[in-house]
Amino acid sequence: MAFDGTWKVEKSENYEKFMEAMGINLVKRKLGAHDNLKIIIQQDGNKFTIKESSNFRTIEIVFNLKENFDYSLADGTELHGNWDLKGSQLVGTFNRKDNGKELKALREIEGDEMIQTYVYEGVTAKRIFKRG
Repeated sequence: MAFDGTWKVEKSENYEKFMEAMGINLVKRKLGAHDNLKIIIQQDGNKFTIKESSNFRTIEIVFNLKENFDYSLADGTELHGNWDLKGSQLVGTFNRKDNGKELKALREIEGDEMIQTYVYEGVTAKRIFKRG
C-alpha cells in the first residue's frame, strides 16, 4: 500500500508551538524537535503495524482501521482513539486521557514524502518524512 515503507523525518513546521500547546515542557520540546524519528509502516488490509524509533524510544503499534486503541506519546501523554483511511489519507482522531481534549492527526503521501499533520487546540504542525 502507499504508506508501506520506512520513513525518516526531514523537517518540521510549527512543531515546537504544537508541543507547547500540548503542555510539553521546554526541555522536552527542544529534545523532541530533534528526535530523528523513523517510522516503518506495514499495511495488511485494515491492519497496520507501525514501528517508531527515535532518540528516546522504540515502540511497535498494531491497530485496525476504525477500531479504538490506547497510545502514549514520547512525552508520556496518553491517548485513546483510532485511525481511518479516507481516500488516500490516514486520519487519526484521538482524545487525551488526562483532559479529554482532541488531537487530530493526518498522514498523506505526496510524491516521495509522507506529510504528517497534527492539530491540537487550534495549533497546527507538520512533520515531513522522506522514504528511506
